[in-house]
Amino acid sequence: MQRPFALCTDLNAEQAQADHRLIAYCQALSDDELGRYVSVVRPDRVQREPRLRLLAHLFEHQIHHRGQVHAMLSDTAVRPPQLDEFFCEEEAGLRADDFAELGWTEAQVWKV
Repeated sequence: MQRPFALCTDLNAEQAQADHRLIAYCQALSDDELGRYVSVVRPDRVQREPRLRLLAHLFEHQIHHRGQVHAMLSDTAVRPPQLDEFFCEEEAGLRADDFAELGWTEAQVWKV
């Protein structure tokens, strides 16, 4: 079994860097760039899709895997993290640390 990180803290640090790279990439995209087709190399073909659809798939797939990890942790002594965020105004304080970790504020995200 491959274990690219010996410690969870190392994995967490790498994941944070990957998250920041993806956020920066998405922030830099224009509407025109979102609509452009990109190529995805598959084992038997090259698939062409609009960038927006591939990003939507990526985010949906991440949700899928977070759900899997949540279910796996539910069978252990480790309390699973909160995943079901509705972004209600009154719950801003509950996500403040997560937003700060990403360099965001409520005002930036909600344009208020």
